[in-house]
Amino acid sequence: MGTLAELRPGTVVLVGGGPGDAGLMTVAGRAAVEQADVLLVDHLAPADALAWARPEAEVVDVAKLPRGAFTPQERINELLVEHARAGRRVVRLKGGDGFVFGRGMEELQACAAAGVDVRVVPGVSASVAVPALAGIPVTHRGLVQGFTVLSGHVPPDHPASTLDYAALVASRTTLVVLMGVANLHDIADRLLAHGMAADTPAAVVARGGHPDQEVISAPLRDIAQRAAGIAPPAVTVIGEVARFAASHPLIEETV
Repeated sequence: MGTLAELRPGTVVLVGGGPGDAGLMTVAGRAAVEQADVLLVDHLAPADALAWARPEAEVVDVAKLPRGAFTPQERINELLVEHARAGRRVVRLKGGDGFVFGRGMEELQACAAAGVDVRVVPGVSASVAVPALAGIPVTHRGLVQGFTVLSGHVPPDHPASTLDYAALVASRTTLVVLMGVANLHDIADRLLAHGMAADTPAAVVARGGHPDQEVISAPLRDIAQRAAGIAPPAVTVIGEVARFAASHPLIEETV
C-alpha cells in the first residue's frame, strides 16, 4: 500500500472525513487532502478540510442529496478511475467512515477491477463520535456491554430491510441508528412492538460536532414526535446510556 507521504500519481485514496468538524479528521486524511490533484467530495464531508487542498486542486461535488443533487454511484466509480488513469492523485472525501453504511467498498472494488492503485484512510465513525460529542457513551461499565449500529435508511417493513427487530430488542445493547430521521417513528414503533420498554431513554443528536449541535432527549415512546423537526444528518441513540445526553458539544470548535 505504501505511505501517504509517497502518494504517487495515478493513485486513489478513500478518505473518511469524520463526523463533520475537520479537526476530527485523521492526520493521514489531512495528508491525503494536501497532496490531491482531484478531490471528489460528498456533502457530509468536512467543508473546512478543503482549505488544506492545494490551490490548483480540482474539487468535484459528487453529493447524493435526498430530493436534491444526486451523483449516481456508478458515475463516482467512473470518475475515480478516469482521473487516476489520467495520472492524477485522487482523493475521495466523504463524511464519517466510508465503510460504515457508505459505499467505500464498492469504490475500492471498482478501482481494483480497473487496475488502479487504491488506498483506504479510515475515518472517525459518526456512530460512536456523535454520541460521544453529546456526552453519550455507547457502552458504560455496569450498564451496557455492547452496542449495535443500524441503518434507518429504510423502514422496518421495507422489502430491503434485513434487520431483525426482535433480536435487536433481545440483545439488550445500545442501539445507534444512522440515517434514521425520516423513519424514526416506524423504527420506534417496531421496537416497542417487540417488547422494548416505552420509557427506554433515547436521544437524537443533530449536526454532531458543529457549533449548532442539537440534542433532543425523550423516552422511546415520544422520541419520534419530539424530534419531528430535526433534519438530517442526525444520529439516534436508544438505550440506558442516552440518559447521559448533554445539550451542547463537548469539544471546542477546532477549525
